[in-house]
Amino acid sequence: MRIEVLTLFPELFEGFKQTSMVSRAIERKAIRLSFHDFRKHSQNKHHQVDDYAYGGFAGMVLQVEPVYRAIQELISKSFAPVVYFTPQGRLLDQSILQYYSELPRVILLCGHYKELDQRLRDIAVSDEISLGDYVLSGGEIPAMAFIDGVARLQPGVLSDIDSAHHDSFGTNQPGLGFPCYTRPERWMDIAVPQVLREGNHRMIKDWAQQQAQQLTRSRRPDLDKQKG
Repeated sequence: MRIEVLTLFPELFEGFKQTSMVSRAIERKAIRLSFHDFRKHSQNKHHQVDDYAYGGFAGMVLQVEPVYRAIQELISKSFAPVVYFTPQGRLLDQSILQYYSELPRVILLCGHYKELDQRLRDIAVSDEISLGDYVLSGGEIPAMAFIDGVARLQPGVLSDIDSAHHDSFGTNQPGLGFPCYTRPERWMDIAVPQVLREGNHRMIKDWAQQQAQQLTRSRRPDLDKQKG
């Protein structure tokens, strides 16, 4: 899978792409990442990419032309959906990550300042995604979340892909995940639940399902209602 990132700050991704699962995905050629500074497409002598908002609203708006030229340069090679990160987008969830993880190529557009000119959003953006009901300074952190989420779903990245299917919101775990334990068997006089130590796989599966359901009902009742 190839992921192209349009951003004003490519340097923010340097440490990110050299760490953990993303680094492993790159090393195993499961994903290919490239970063493009769309400021280079500004024809302003000061390389300006933002301007005041029409209507007198506060905040600066990203201009159409530099971003549009950057997108055109990428899709001239081959078409790919353009995902723009904005608080106005649909909430990122596991099903979205699963969908994009199966595509050969995607372009991620990281906004900055107040917003991106709506005309470009209408013409060139395929999907708009939000991390949640809050505002960040730019789209770089949401892009990192997206990349990490799709990278770990690529074949050969996780040591055991079944682990991803049983994570919270995984294909085999539509709600929250269940509690996990490892050695030592007893710590600060708190023991690992007996059912997990007895080796009865049917009972363990039932326990995990029950725990996940209880956790989902108590912490994310909205998910429990969706299942019903």
